[in-house]
Amino acid sequence: MSDKKTSKDAERDLLAPVSFDEFKKPTYEQWQAEVEKALKGGDFHKKMFTKTYEGITLQPIYTPALHGEKIPKGVYPGAGEFLRGTKASGYIKDSWGVSQYVDESFPKDANHASLYEIVKGGTIHNIRLDEATRHDQDVQVGAAVGIGGTSLSTMDDCSQLIERFNLKENPLYIETGASAAILLGMLAATVKGSKKQTSDLKGLVGADPIGVWAKDGTLHMSLDTAFDEMAHTVVWAKEQAPELKTVLVSGDVYANGGANDVQEVAYALATAVCYVRQLAQRNIDIHTIANSMMFTFSLGANFFMEIAKLRALRVLWARIMEAFGADESDRAVHVHGRTSAFTKTVYDPYVNLLRNTTQAFSGVVGGLNSLEVSPFDQPIRKSDEFSRRIARNIQVMLQTEFELRQPVDPVGGSWYVETLAAELCEKIWDEFQTIESKGGIIAALKEGYPQAQVKTILNERFKNLAFRKDVAVGNNMYANMTEELLDPKPENQETLRQKRVAHLEEYLAGADQDALVKAQATLEASTTEPGALIGLIELGALHKMTIRQIRSALEAGDISSETIEPITAHRWTEQFEALRMRTENYKQRTKDNVKVFLANMGPIPQHKPRADFSTGFFEVAAFEVIKNDGHETTADAAKAARESGARGGEKSGESGADVVVICSTDDTYPELVPPLAKELKETMPNVTVILAGAPSKDLEPVYREAGVDDFISVRANCYAILNTLQDKKGM
Repeated sequence: MSDKKTSKDAERDLLAPVSFDEFKKPTYEQWQAEVEKALKGGDFHKKMFTKTYEGITLQPIYTPALHGEKIPKGVYPGAGEFLRGTKASGYIKDSWGVSQYVDESFPKDANHASLYEIVKGGTIHNIRLDEATRHDQDVQVGAAVGIGGTSLSTMDDCSQLIERFNLKENPLYIETGASAAILLGMLAATVKGSKKQTSDLKGLVGADPIGVWAKDGTLHMSLDTAFDEMAHTVVWAKEQAPELKTVLVSGDVYANGGANDVQEVAYALATAVCYVRQLAQRNIDIHTIANSMMFTFSLGANFFMEIAKLRALRVLWARIMEAFGADESDRAVHVHGRTSAFTKTVYDPYVNLLRNTTQAFSGVVGGLNSLEVSPFDQPIRKSDEFSRRIARNIQVMLQTEFELRQPVDPVGGSWYVETLAAELCEKIWDEFQTIESKGGIIAALKEGYPQAQVKTILNERFKNLAFRKDVAVGNNMYANMTEELLDPKPENQETLRQKRVAHLEEYLAGADQDALVKAQATLEASTTEPGALIGLIELGALHKMTIRQIRSALEAGDISSETIEPITAHRWTEQFEALRMRTENYKQRTKDNVKVFLANMGPIPQHKPRADFSTGFFEVAAFEVIKNDGHETTADAAKAARESGARGGEKSGESGADVVVICSTDDTYPELVPPLAKELKETMPNVTVILAGAPSKDLEPVYREAGVDDFISVRANCYAILNTLQDKKGM
């Protein structure tokens, strides 16, 4: 027998299992002891445990010994409660839908932009409608054109919008507002008029009346009317367009209001349950209801929380649908994700690209059906080809370069994520049960409960930004003082209105008035036969009735909804952005600013850390920070402060800076601060004296008595201090 190894022997040697037996497995207690050493006296429980906005405390480490019981056993993707995804093959066979929205004001422009998106990697025609269209209004009654999206009024507009769309290959995604009936009827008439089949329609043309009600505080129709029209769309779609969903459940209204993930999912589930009940009352079976619904959720900044949120959502929806008697195949939730608008910033907007990437990443890993990445300039202006391209390519890269189409359920079995998902399930279910105990989401919104809960979390987020516990790069920290804001490229509303009016007048001039009157009378008489309303709207559209005219006919005798407290959309950095804009507007008007003189004491190594901190602190509000290499005596520092207020080109005088910040070390402060603060106050009576650092409790009153007005440190309320200084300056 030969001594030479065969190729199989060599391969076996290469694949020999690796043993870690030489390393001892530390216990949790041993690991904690090592961490405490590294903390050098820091409190382990304060430093290593993180409480989230959801009320969940994140552990410093997750282990099989401590968290193994949270890992579900015998659970597979595409089965059971769909914890691990709704499809057994994940994205391997069919990837998630790339849904890049377009928001051009005119339908023809939106058509061109959306077709371009498909050519460049998109797979879904995502059309945002303007506010007027979502409220069934148009320029005939003075509505603004193109605010937030595309203006539609007529069947001709719909024809321009979907011209050359391959409806069989590329689904639609259109959020219609409180009702989808009118737009659905117009699209149906348009499709038939182009010799195509309504069965080609797929994706979403969907309404979320409760979501609109919560956002706006009112509807232009009663909720009962909205539910009636929703039932018509569901029945029509079942018969005419089986792959089209017409019921939308959006968590965005809560997320954009500042809600945490528990609130967003719980209130969305409560809304979905309301829709199921309302449709069931109108004799629609649970199978049809299940296949008519789509959920939309924002993807926030907490990477692993967003992954766990989507897993928890699937489990809870499966349980809810089981309780309604749905078959297992009808319990899978269909989710459209979009990167968070709440976390986008106006200042340093290119950081939004990073936010988009991590948020999109979490959505894909969490498992969704389609994804919308908002352009980085979303909070500033309408998107353009450049900003849409970057947003779209984030998804393309996730699919092709990052290979996120495989493996199936990459976080399955993670002690951290599985534990987090289980904890979220419990908290979401508790909040959902609270809504149910109040009589459901409608009763809860009338009471103002969700509004109050969301506002509480919003205020907590604002507070954490103010104290800089949360960091928004370029806003409450690391402000770029050389930044020039992006051009908002405002649209000329008068020009847009004139073009739309001219188009409408030309279109309506060819209408047969007798036929139009008959169509209007038919709509006013309406019908209770399930699904028949859409056919009547088709008829009205064919006779050149506008969306507003059709709504007016349908509203005969109807009343608007009850008014509730709205959940206003916010962005987490809006307060700091307003702070900085206030300064910049004042500078533009007066050529002046809040001048902050750094009274740096001693050599550079002594004062530099706090001087750098102070510079960053005050530049958040775009104040002018006057720097120097340090002063040897308090008299020198006070003299320099008095002479620091002169504007460029002026002769130095005794006007002085508005703020003087004393920067040195804790050890030198007892000797330096009292005489320096006292001299500053005596010679500059209007100056605000601030000490960089957090003094001990026994020294703070001493420093305040000497003339120190405030202290800045990592524990200071940055927003409040800067706002106070602006008030004092008269900005």
